[in-house]
Amino acid sequence: MGGLLTCSQCGKCFTSSSLLSRHGNVHSGKYKCVECGRNCGSNWALTRHKQIHSGNRPFECNVCGKRFTQSGALVRHSRIHSGEKPYKCHVCRKAFGVSGSLITHMRVHTGDRPYKCPLCDKSFASCGSLETHRLRIHSTVRPYHCPHCAKRFPVKSDLKRHLDCHTGAELYSCRHCSRSFKTYQQRMRHLLESHNEGTWFTCHVCEKKFYYQPLYMRHLRRHEHVKPYICAECPKSFCTAYDLKEHGAVHSDIRQFGCILCDKSFKRKRNVVSHFKKCFVKLGKGSGLENLFAECL
Repeated sequence: MGGLLTCSQCGKCFTSSSLLSRHGNVHSGKYKCVECGRNCGSNWALTRHKQIHSGNRPFECNVCGKRFTQSGALVRHSRIHSGEKPYKCHVCRKAFGVSGSLITHMRVHTGDRPYKCPLCDKSFASCGSLETHRLRIHSTVRPYHCPHCAKRFPVKSDLKRHLDCHTGAELYSCRHCSRSFKTYQQRMRHLLESHNEGTWFTCHVCEKKFYYQPLYMRHLRRHEHVKPYICAECPKSFCTAYDLKEHGAVHSDIRQFGCILCDKSFKRKRNVVSHFKKCFVKLGKGSGLENLFAECL
């Protein structure tokens, strides 16, 4: 993808001058909602936005009752409940609920990173990744603050990850016993191992069993020596998106994993876990941090 145009005010990238011009209306306030102050890019977008305030959301989800202003939004939302993922990658067979996610995913295989940061020339596969980079690296604004401690974060996802240390929430409960789990995958494994509910995926080469199909597909690529995930910064390629993401830390300056006991931060989660254990021991037992240590690990 070439010829990308960048907004001089926020750094977002666009493929055409018409899209950039429409985006400029967001900064100019040309189409501003008088009820909430939100700026829209066009009169059509403003009209659609106003439906939120008028309560005119005619399309209702028959599972959770959530309502939408457009039928297309309801269709996309319904896939959360049905698990339908109609957009499949022909390289690694990973599937997605929306076409835009598949388009972005394909760049992992091609190594294409069309969104370039105007401040440091780093490139990214998606506009969202570029925006996150800009906020983390080039901005001093930290609008998301933890309600349990003094830490602040530039993006909401960083705060959400940090909150797990304080809450330890277990949202997925077993229908057969009293156990609950932090993730859907943990519950899935429990159901198979403890209650024989579900289907194991068995490798035809080494007979290793997997409770989660994406893990099974990832494992098969290692036997086949298929490495479809290409690094955009160097010639290396990898079997899984996780391996590529881990490798990406070599080329990045982002240190998103911070120790909650000191000011040190790290590129990889495993590094901050190792450091946290040492930091805890250094402070000494009896300092009142035993429960926090258990929750964070």
